[in-house]
Amino acid sequence: MARPLRTDPALRRVIWRDLVAMRPRDGLVECLHPLPWLALSLTAAAFGIWPLAALASFLFFLTALRLNHEAIHHNLGFGPRGHRIVLHALSALMLGSNSSVAFNHLHHHSKVGTEDDIEGRCGHMTLGQVLAFGPRFPVETHRYGWRHGGPVLRRRMIIDLALNLAMIGTALATLWPPLLYHIAAMLAAQCLTAFFAVWITHHGCDGALIARTQRGRLLNLVSYNMFFHLEHHLFPAVPVSRLPKLAERIDGAAPGLGAKMVVPVRL
Repeated sequence: MARPLRTDPALRRVIWRDLVAMRPRDGLVECLHPLPWLALSLTAAAFGIWPLAALASFLFFLTALRLNHEAIHHNLGFGPRGHRIVLHALSALMLGSNSSVAFNHLHHHSKVGTEDDIEGRCGHMTLGQVLAFGPRFPVETHRYGWRHGGPVLRRRMIIDLALNLAMIGTALATLWPPLLYHIAAMLAAQCLTAFFAVWITHHGCDGALIARTQRGRLLNLVSYNMFFHLEHHLFPAVPVSRLPKLAERIDGAAPGLGAKMVVPVRL
């Protein structure tokens, strides 16, 4: 078996600790990213412009995933309570329990590539398999978090799910079409999370390469840098907004390693 890339001695030359520190105002800027897309999706739905609404909902979910990811890793410059509040707020907007997502994602980092990696196992599926598995993915990960996360996580999951019920109850009570649309869009997005949030960045990887990365400028721009995923696994304390700089440093400290990290997509 090839040596895991994360143990490559060349990575020890990468300077990264100065990229970690985030001020609270930096975190607040991160919190703003999903809001314009949410406003656009609701507005487009109100006027019945469904293609624009769908595109805006996709970008809202993408930016919310990025914000959620930063809160999980405490990369927003807030204290522990501030990061928990972000997770709860996003649970209401995205549906599901992001407290459970946090538990499973941190478990994924510690167990990546193993049989116990409940989140990352989607990476071993074919495209057809992961799309078929998609609706089961949030159910199984929530169940895993509830069973293994302990009483503190269960309390946080209850808060998240209560916020879900409040959001859905408001939609049903008001019958406001944009909110009903948003609920449907988020349910659909949750069913595709296994594909977008896991399979794309982990499919076809082996013991040597634990995740994928991407160097295309345009793709990384429209994906809000979420495809610098191997860099994230190598240095998870570095915020997503600074992963392009980290990628440059990896390329500079270990010429040729960046190219080796990029894996072509195989459907």
